[in-house]
Amino acid sequence: MRSSNRASLERATLLDVLCSARICHVGVVVAGLPRVVPTVFGVDPNGPDSEGTLYLHGSVASRSMSDAPEQDICVTTTVVDGLVLARSAFHHSMNYRSAVVVGRPRRVEDADERIRALDAIVDQVVPGRSAHLRSHTRKELAATAILALPMYEASVKSRAGGPADDDHDIRQSDVWAGVVPVWEAIGDAEPAENLAEEIPVPDHVDALGRNAFRR
Repeated sequence: MRSSNRASLERATLLDVLCSARICHVGVVVAGLPRVVPTVFGVDPNGPDSEGTLYLHGSVASRSMSDAPEQDICVTTTVVDGLVLARSAFHHSMNYRSAVVVGRPRRVEDADERIRALDAIVDQVVPGRSAHLRSHTRKELAATAILALPMYEASVKSRAGGPADDDHDIRQSDVWAGVVPVWEAIGDAEPAENLAEEIPVPDHVDALGRNAFRR
């Protein structure tokens, strides 16, 4: 049994990784073969499932989406924070944060939850974006499948720090060693060609460029 303090720390670490990423990979078995699909996702820490809800969406025609509720699936996401360059090839590594969520998803049928899920997915990519968009049309909702995955069965791995070279390499090698930081750069917003000139870049979009980096 985990202590309450450790459980809270682990949950905070999990949410840090999930909230720092824009894309995940979903592993599901389709027609007897494993399939790993990159996709966007959304997170509701207070969602209706155990320990919160991770939302996925896709076309209703997608086999991955239709087959997933009949099995346990795996969702992974990774944030790379640095390239660890050691004095030997064996000790090269990366500083990273990764999360794995495993479980059996459910189809989201409730109309209100479907809207919340789609808003969470949009806001995962650009925080605050969903509040500025028009409502979903009936046609769009009918074409979209949404899955909810409990975050109860989850694990987090990470690495930080410099290279772990062997002592004899540290003493004798003249090879440079250290860490090259890695982060996601965000450029200035580029308006669509058919956007009216009088429409300015909204604050929630401009904020991405002002922040410059997402680490």
